[in-house]
Amino acid sequence: MASVAKVESVKNELPQARRAVLAMPEYHPPLAARDALRLDFNENTYAASPKVLKRLKQTTAEGLTKYPEREGVERITAEHFGLRPDQVLLTNGVDEAIHLICAAFLEEDDEAIICTPTFFMYEVSARMMTSHLVRVQADESLEFPYERFLAAITPKTKLIIVASPNNPTGAIVSREQMLAICAAAPQAVVLADEAYYHFHGDSVLADVGKVPNLLVARTFSKAYGLAFLRIGMLAGNAELMKLVRKVSSPYNVNGIALDCLPVALADGTYLDWYCDQVNTGRARMMDGLRALGIDFFPSHANFVLMKIGAKHTELVKAMRTRGVLLRDRSSDPGCDGFVRITIGIEDHVTQGLAALKESLQEIGWVAAS
Repeated sequence: MASVAKVESVKNELPQARRAVLAMPEYHPPLAARDALRLDFNENTYAASPKVLKRLKQTTAEGLTKYPEREGVERITAEHFGLRPDQVLLTNGVDEAIHLICAAFLEEDDEAIICTPTFFMYEVSARMMTSHLVRVQADESLEFPYERFLAAITPKTKLIIVASPNNPTGAIVSREQMLAICAAAPQAVVLADEAYYHFHGDSVLADVGKVPNLLVARTFSKAYGLAFLRIGMLAGNAELMKLVRKVSSPYNVNGIALDCLPVALADGTYLDWYCDQVNTGRARMMDGLRALGIDFFPSHANFVLMKIGAKHTELVKAMRTRGVLLRDRSSDPGCDGFVRITIGIEDHVTQGLAALKESLQEIGWVAAS
C-alpha cells in the first residue's frame, strides 16, 4: 500500500520549467469577440491586395500535402529589398524573429536592453533566456530617451531591441541614432524593429551588411494586410543570420504565406494606395483629436496614442457599443489613462472619429484644462 501511495504522489507532481520560464511574463491578448471595426490591433483595416486573394484561390488539395519550402521565396524577398538571400530569413511573424534572436544570442548572464513602453513580446522573449533585462523608461514626453538609452549600455549588453516607429507610442529613432547605438555596443546584436516602416519611411535596412551587429525586422501583417498568414522577415549580417537560421525550424512559415508573399511584394500599386490612406487618415485623426481637446502623441505609425485619463475603460466600452474597437494601453509603463486607436482607410477613420465624439459625450469626458 505504501508503494502505491508513493506512485500516486509521484503522479501528482508535475515537472518544473526552467526558472527563467517560471519568472517570465505572459502576453494576454484581449479575448473578446472582434466582430466590429478593428481599430485596436494596428492591423490593415481593409483587405490584402486583390492579387493575393486571387493567388489564394489557386491553392490545390495536393499543394496542402507538401512541406513548405521558404528558400525560393527568401530569394525573391531578398531581391525585392536589395539584399542577398543569405542576409534574409522569413519567419512566423516578427514575434518568431524576436524569439529566435533571443535564443541564438542570449546567455543567462547577458544583459538585454529595451525602451519602455514598447512591444511586450520583447520582454517575454528576452526574459525566457535571461533575468538581466534592462528597461529604459521614456519620460512624460514618450519620446525615445536616446542619451539615457546609450548610457544603459555596458560590456555585458548582448542584445538591444529598438522599435521605430515604436508601439504603442508611434515615436521614432533616427537612422543616425540607430547606427550610433550599434557603434556603442559592438559586442551586442542590435535589432531595429521596423514593423511600421511603411507609415514613416525612414529605415536602416540599407545598412544591413555594412553594420556588422545590425539586424532589421519587417512584418507583412500591417501595410500588406497578411496578419492572418503570419509572416515576417529578419535581415542582417550573413554570419549573424547563419546563427539565427540554426535555431529556426526549417518549416517555420506555412506554405500559404509563402505562396502569397511574392504576389503581395509585387503589387506596389496596392501598397502605395493603402499607405497613402493611412498617412492621410492619421493627419485627419490627429486634427480631429485636437478639435475634441484630446492630448495625444504625434504618431509616425498607423495608430495614435491618446490620453483619456481616468475614463479610459469607459471610453473603450462605449466605443464597442458603437461597433468600434480600441486598445486600452493603461497597463503599459508610463501610459496610465492612454488609449490607442488604429488608423485605416478613409471610411474607417470617419467612423472612428464619429463614434469617438459620441462616446466622449456619453461618458461625460471633459478635456483637461
